[in-house]
Amino acid sequence: MAKVQSFVNNPYQENTYILFDETGECAIIDPGMYTRPEQDAVVNFIKDNNLKPVLLLNTHCHVDHILGNRFVFEQYGLKPQFHEGESETLAAVVAYAPAMGFRYDASPLPDTFLPETGTIIFGDTTLELIFAPGHSPASLCFYDKKDNILIGGDVLFRQSIGRTDLPGGNYSTLIKSIEEKLFALPDDCTVYPGHGPETTIGFEKQHNPYL
Repeated sequence: MAKVQSFVNNPYQENTYILFDETGECAIIDPGMYTRPEQDAVVNFIKDNNLKPVLLLNTHCHVDHILGNRFVFEQYGLKPQFHEGESETLAAVVAYAPAMGFRYDASPLPDTFLPETGTIIFGDTTLELIFAPGHSPASLCFYDKKDNILIGGDVLFRQSIGRTDLPGGNYSTLIKSIEEKLFALPDDCTVYPGHGPETTIGFEKQHNPYL
């Protein structure tokens, strides 16, 4: 059974996730660690639970979700994996991060990009890829069917949705992604979003004012 540990990082209060199972292998998803204490919290959790990081995944490549990519690479030798459609989004960070007051250690580039559909396997865990653009050009969500959990990035939040006013964002595309892809998941699927508290698909169908 897969377990999820979350860490709230950086000024944007971004949720960094560690997904792990009884094999001890884990995936680090959207590492937003920015300060030394934020980095330490993640490293210590991995150490204290005898976990072995085997994957670094990005749902998308806005600055608040990739601030820790370089740190994870230096710490564990993992290069990020994301959809190739996020490459320009990642490349843009170098220019805009300083303007936003961020010290940005450039993320390494992927050796392999993730497709729109397919699976990622580590330990005893299988993640299905769900392509859900709209907040960013090529966002991916990671769905663990067996445990019925979704790591959703900035697509769907508790009673909200991702913003669409950033480059590559599109409101109607985002709504379509949520209604056609995410709302096809079981109502009791737990959604772990990029910001804010977790929710369920069923709750958002009932209570999300945007949908």
